Amino acid sequence: MPHKSTSLINTLVASTGLLPDSPAANAWFDDESEHIDWSEEDIVFLHWRLLQEITQLADPATPLEDKFDTLRWVFTEREKDHQPFSFVSCLRVVGCSPLSPIAYCGLVDAQDIRDHIRNSLKPWLAASLARYPHWVREAISRNPQWVEARLAKNPQWINEQLKQMADQGDLFI
Repeated sequence: MPHKSTSLINTLVASTGLLPDSPAANAWFDDESEHIDWSEEDIVFLHWRLLQEITQLADPATPLEDKFDTLRWVFTEREKDHQPFSFVSCLRVVGCSPLSPIAYCGLVDAQDIRDHIRNSLKPWLAASLARYPHWVREAISRNPQWVEARLAKNPQWINEQLKQMADQGDLFI
């Protein structure tokens, strides 16, 4: 019998793009300013939707800033694990609710999921970084916090640097 955490990971990966047909969910995606009466099913779906962000970690086309955001959410401080919509809360709600868009899998060990993500992260990031020039890969490997800070201030920072280099040429070659 597969481990509950493995079952949830497989379900997450297999169902990328799943959007249940729910008036509240559709309204939320269409117009954020509109007042919405959330049903319990809608709240469970929102937890599910947040967990689906994890599948984007494996996609090389996902922007680095989005990946960093997801990783901060997954690996946040343990004292935040019981906050509404934390990674651990989303796992609990989606795994245990009868209204979940996936089959019941019960409580899963968040640390197992985190370990799976941690073990998969190197190839996922390598595939993403392969799209960038050597200097970007080097900057990220030497000082990821510096790059993350630049991206936090301006998500287009790398693209702007690449455009500037294309326009001006590399002064060090």
